Amino acid sequence: MKQLTHFDIENKQQQFPITIVCDAIRTPENIGMCFRISESFGVEKIYFHENSPSTENRIVKKTARNTVNQIEHAVYSDFTEIINKLKQEENTIIGIEITDKSINIQDFNFKNHKKIVLLLGSERNGIENIDLVDYTVAIPMFGRNSSMNVIHSLAITLYEITNQMK
Repeated sequence: MKQLTHFDIENKQQQFPITIVCDAIRTPENIGMCFRISESFGVEKIYFHENSPSTENRIVKKTARNTVNQIEHAVYSDFTEIINKLKQEENTIIGIEITDKSINIQDFNFKNHKKIVLLLGSERNGIENIDLVDYTVAIPMFGRNSSMNVIHSLAITLYEITNQMK
């Protein structure tokens, strides 16, 4: 067995009809990792709130590496406005959130939706206005903790979506 390097691997580059909206993510490491994981899974675009750390932030740059230049991104100021705009563009808005109506991620049929927006809530308070989402999905957990880091939940969700869509 030989461990491979980045130079040995050629990924099948594919883009999926997925947009990420980060609802007031404040941690620079989470912003940087959002770029890394989104680029890895072929996400089309990322939206960040204007109060989130910018792509010029030293920690964001270090964590994101060069993926900041590889994925389209924009900044928004009004959460309700950006969600309504994306709905008008025929996106299905899916919150990664634990609610009384959440569907287990493996039971949600992502293939039934032409364009998907994944909505990530803030690290402390979750999604600002949960009533704007079309669906919420939850990741089944088996430990004592009921939540996980927002970027870990994004990675798991992107894996499930792309696994279903490929």
